[in-house]
Formats: sequence, C-alpha cells, structure tokens
Amino acid sequence: MIILLLSIFFILMLLRVPIAISLALSTMIVLFQSDFNMTMVPQRIFTALDSFPMMAIPGFVLAGVILARGGISKYLIEALKSWVGHLSGGLAVVTILACMIFAAISGSSPATAAAIGSIMIPAMVNAGYDKKYSMGLVAAGGTLGILIPPSIPLIIYGITAEVSIGKLFMAGIIPGLLLGGVLVVSAIFYAKKNGYGRGERATWAERGRHSLKAIWGAFLPFLILGSIYSGVVTPTESAVIAVFYGIIVSVFIYRELHWRDIRPIIVESINITAMIFLIIGAASLFGLYLTNAQIPQQIGAWIAESDVNKWIFIIAVNLLLFGMGMFLEAVSIILITLPILLPMLIHFDINLIHFAIIMTINMELGMITPPVGLNLFVVSGISKEKLGAVVKGVIPFIFLMIFVLVIVIIFPELSLWLTDRMK
Repeated sequence: MIILLLSIFFILMLLRVPIAISLALSTMIVLFQSDFNMTMVPQRIFTALDSFPMMAIPGFVLAGVILARGGISKYLIEALKSWVGHLSGGLAVVTILACMIFAAISGSSPATAAAIGSIMIPAMVNAGYDKKYSMGLVAAGGTLGILIPPSIPLIIYGITAEVSIGKLFMAGIIPGLLLGGVLVVSAIFYAKKNGYGRGERATWAERGRHSLKAIWGAFLPFLILGSIYSGVVTPTESAVIAVFYGIIVSVFIYRELHWRDIRPIIVESINITAMIFLIIGAASLFGLYLTNAQIPQQIGAWIAESDVNKWIFIIAVNLLLFGMGMFLEAVSIILITLPILLPMLIHFDINLIHFAIIMTINMELGMITPPVGLNLFVVSGISKEKLGAVVKGVIPFIFLMIFVLVIVIIFPELSLWLTDRMK
C-alpha cells in the first residue's frame, strides 16, 4: 500500500498537479482501498488546521509582505551600505546582513530573497560583481529566512513534534548567525580575490541619518523575539504584533504604504497562507494513513532489532532530506517525514530540538537545489535571468551550507546552548 501511495503521489507530481492535491488524492485512494471510514477525512483536515499556534503562520506571512512593500528592507539596506559598503566586498556583506535582519522579521525564505534581491542584485551588478555570483549570493542568503527566528518551518515542526516553538526559535539563533558568518567570510574572500566591491565611503552624518531612518525596521526583530522569550506573548501573538507594527511604521513613519497597496498585500498573503495550509491538511491525511497502518511502530520495531547505529541513521536521514528537498518544499517534507522519523529519533536518543535545526538546514539546501528550489525561481524572476544561470551561481554556496550542516550535526551545543538557558 505504501508503494501504491508513493507511486500515485509521484505520478500526480510529474503531471504538475499541486503538491497538496497530489498528497491528498494519493492518500485518499489508498485509504479507500483499505475500507477506511472516509467520513474521518474532513474531520482530520479540520483538526489539523484548528490550532492556535498555527495562526502564527498567516501572521508572519502578512508581516513579511507588509515589510517588503513598506520600505523597511530598503532603509535597512541603505543603513548597512553606509557602514560597510566601502569595504572590500562591502555590497556582498550588506546583502547577507540584510538577509539576516529581514529573516528575523519575515520567517520566510522566498520573501527574504525577493525583498533583498530586488534591491541588491542590480546594485551588485552595477558595482562590477559577476551577475551569477550576485544571484547565487541572494538565493543562499535568502535561505536564512527559515533558520533565523521566527521561522515558519520551525513552527510547523514544533506543532508536529509537540516541541516548544519558543525553544525552537532560540535554537535557530546561533546556527543562523554561524551560517551568516560563513557567507560573510566567503564574500570578503571572493571580493578580495576578484577585486570587487569598494564603494564610496559614507560620511558620519550620512551614517547617522541612514541609521536613524532604519532603526524602526531594525527594532522589529528585537520586539518579536524579546516578547516571546520574555514570556509576555506567544509566537502567535507576536505575529499579530509584527503585523500592526509593520503597518504603523510603513504608513505613518516611512509613508511608503498606501491604500492602493492593501489589496495586493492581502492577495499575496492569502495565496501563500492557503498554499501552506492546503499542504498541512493533505499531510494530516498522510499522517492518518501512517497511524492507521501502524507504519511508525513497525519502523521503530525494525530499527530496534537492526544493527544500525546513530551516526549511520543521521547520515541516511540527511541524504533523504537533501534528496526530497530537490523536489518538495519545506513544509511538505516536514509533514511527510517527521511522523515517521519521530520514533527513530526517540530510539536513538537524538534531541528533537537539535534535529529540528538539522532538518531546517536541509530545508535551506532544498530552497537552492534544482529542479524545485523556490529561491532559484524567485531570484530568476527578479533578475530576469534563466534558471540555469542562477543554479551555476548558487553551486559554491551549496557546499558552504553543507559545511555548516556538518558542523551543526557534530556540535549539538550550537543548537542547544541557548535553549538550555531558557527558563
């Protein structure tokens, strides 16, 4: 039955049926074949979506769209450029730092790549950077959107594995800064090697002016994360705060958001949220089948009886996630694989929070690996270049991210040091 389910799923995907529909149809066909009570299907979908933590997803999606259109990303970039733009590789460093800051606002990888790339790719090309490199840098930097908190995939992971979302957010900080730091070092090295990126040095007055302008946007990550970790609000409530804060700053301070922008913002937010929620509903049916067929219990029993050790299991899982990342997006992979992997993680005594970061970095790699890497399509669209050119530019960054993934796997303290100090 599993082979039948997967065969139908991949056939539908090859026919370009949306992932959510493919997963739901294939699961329902298999459930129907096993004389399952089909009245459970709509109940299961509704139960999966009827969750207070799940409401954080549309909140952060809407906040990210508002901030991208409301001028916050533009003013952050101008401030960063005034401080480091004159250094060797300055524009590349600005791109990565801007991605890191915007990632701490939006929780979305494609949104980060789109907001920063639309400004920085033309700027880097005009400064003499190779366009393929510029596109690859933005695509890779954009992946920080799902590692540095808040993160939509970490919210999904927390709900599925019943792990504290606040602790998951905290666990993503050091690995996110590590990945950002590795990208910054590589950008400086690349720029010095090729003689790129020395812009004009800004005066102290210009730095002060740009920094003052950008401080409203730069304060938002501290507001979101500080309110969560202090226990004042839940992640869901912080998403609502981010929306209202973004509206106030964009409308009354930056004055870049107008009535004509409201409809496109709402439409874009609904499209993204609906896609995520459809996948969640479909994946809940897949989980229902797994539970009904006792697949996790059977796999757990097989693992317990086999000679597979912890490290072989971790390597195998990473290869699986990397392969799936080439064809599926992050939310789908988490919801399909995590219910199966949970018994094994418990058997091997692998910390669920540490594994969440390992899984998220694999999802980041999936964002920039063809043929279905979302960031590749985003960067291709905003740069008006063929997908192949973006892929060529992103290849070096794939190896850098694999390097960071290996470090995070070997040193769990990078993920757990902050969470162990939470109350």
